[in-house]
Amino acid sequence: MSAMTAASPPSRLVILLLALAGFASMASMRVTDAMLPALSEAFSRPVADVAQNITLFAIAYGIMQLAYGPLGDRHGTLRVIGLATLACAVGALGSALSESLSMLLLFRTLNGATAAAIIPLSMAWVGDNVPYEQRQVTLAHMLSGAVLGLISGQVAGGFLADTLGWQAAFVLLTLLFLGAGGLLLTTLHRQPQLSPPKADQGRIAFFSRIREVLLISRARRILALVFLEGIAAFGALAFVASHLYTRLEVSLTQAGLMVALFGVGGLIFAALARPLVTRLGEPGLAAGGGVLMGLGFVGLALAPLPTLATASAFAAGLGFYMMHSTLQINATQMAPAMRGTAMAVFAGCLFLGQSVGVSLGGLILRLADSLWLLAGAGVWLLALGLTFAWLLRQWHGERAAAAVTS
Repeated sequence: MSAMTAASPPSRLVILLLALAGFASMASMRVTDAMLPALSEAFSRPVADVAQNITLFAIAYGIMQLAYGPLGDRHGTLRVIGLATLACAVGALGSALSESLSMLLLFRTLNGATAAAIIPLSMAWVGDNVPYEQRQVTLAHMLSGAVLGLISGQVAGGFLADTLGWQAAFVLLTLLFLGAGGLLLTTLHRQPQLSPPKADQGRIAFFSRIREVLLISRARRILALVFLEGIAAFGALAFVASHLYTRLEVSLTQAGLMVALFGVGGLIFAALARPLVTRLGEPGLAAGGGVLMGLGFVGLALAPLPTLATASAFAAGLGFYMMHSTLQINATQMAPAMRGTAMAVFAGCLFLGQSVGVSLGGLILRLADSLWLLAGAGVWLLALGLTFAWLLRQWHGERAAAAVTS
């Protein structure tokens, strides 16, 4: 482990810059959620068709994890993050200039492929440089930038679609990516010790590292859980704004603001992470998160009033970050010797799950009302949280037994 700790100035600076890059990444991922009706009108295609931009973004994001994990391990996580963040600007600018749905889908796919490096390698950097006992709180603080990006993407997508036009959101993202990537690479140039490259381990290591992660039993369970979480949580979240726009007859801006409370729940968790982790423990966070997500998504499905939908979005967001942060902290220990690869596979499973979830959501919308999509996601996530809490109690019991016998 690096000599740096969470309290050192270089570490605080890097965490701030990673939070900025994560902000841009998540804003890009969620920016089209609230503008789906506007994109549907602009390209004269059904909402389920324009929602493919979310699916393709997530598929590219997930698949490219298989490349960025080993690249981060080999060349240094911060260097790869900085270059990928600059490359994100190309996809964002291309999306702004798109004159057809197929062109938009192409550049959104490119944006997903390049944004894929940012958050998982950021978590890997924290895992390499922050002690385990401080790691969950540090991750929560760093990922607050990603949560703010989620909020801002949803709000800005709806607001700009209502005012300046949907293209303006992508122009703004282009500037964010250029700024975040440039600052990261400048900082790394001045302080190369922050992310030293490792020895070149050849092409065989690229595949063998992923295989070694998948051979670990606990890692397979964590990856399965995060994949299932991505299907229900992010798959359903993509359609919440459209559901509220149709069911409650609010504007795209209002729908985006209401869904943004999902991210506010994440910020509240980040602010209260230390006492919540101490009081509830990992099993309590997982179970409580599942319960809140279940209530939140069912509430979004059934809410007759905007205030109730807003409260439900907040509950779902708080629950998501309670459970997901617990998955993250366990994922950082799946394969400590290959942490960059392990975290990349973890993130890949989450966002491949999202792509499956959005595809399933589009299919459900062709057959039934969005109410059933959101309510089903709530029940799914409740069961998932309780299952994860049960597994954590088992793992903690095994760890305690091993400590006694050693």
